[in-house]
Amino acid sequence: MPYIVNLTKNYEAMNIRDQRNYLIHPYYIMMGLLLMGVTALFVGFVGSYMYNRLQSGIDPIQLPNLFYFNTLLLLASSWTIVKTKKSYLSDQTEKYKLYLGITLLLTTGFLISQIIAYIQLQEIELFATNSTMSAYMYLIAGAHFAHVFFGIPFLALFLITAHKKMKSPITVLLYFADPEKKRKLDLLNIYWHFLDGLWIILIAFFLINYLIG
Repeated sequence: MPYIVNLTKNYEAMNIRDQRNYLIHPYYIMMGLLLMGVTALFVGFVGSYMYNRLQSGIDPIQLPNLFYFNTLLLLASSWTIVKTKKSYLSDQTEKYKLYLGITLLLTTGFLISQIIAYIQLQEIELFATNSTMSAYMYLIAGAHFAHVFFGIPFLALFLITAHKKMKSPITVLLYFADPEKKRKLDLLNIYWHFLDGLWIILIAFFLINYLIG
């Protein structure tokens, strides 16, 4: 047991020496720049939607009901990613892997449900080419879909790594003691909450536009 404790302390000390020169780690700066870029992109989309709608006087788009259900899936995934981080910080191996898996399932379910919603739109002949408003709806929802989709590999990598490396008391200790993994988990949480919040704002935007006509 003393060997394991010393090994963990040495591992932590080595990582601290590698990071002590950073006031803000470059990963967080990169994430901040990424999220600012994504925010600017969607602000541009929403602004263009409103401008074109006001200029042309076209009726707003009514979102399919499945979009609202998908909001619940994203909210659930946001809750499970929080539970994932709490399980990591409290060294709860099985719960950590469980919540990672549930988050991955919920997010995959969101993407599949979005595809079904697009199919339903096609069935009622609401195509992107119907009007400027429908084109913007497809563009905005599609851009959000893409950002969620590109986050899936990182979530899957966390889950695969956890199952591969957390097999013995020593490997579990090293995994939980690794500040690099904690940092990347922080970044994953930030990204996931951002996408969830963004989706809620977009849904509220389209709903309010539809209600006020």
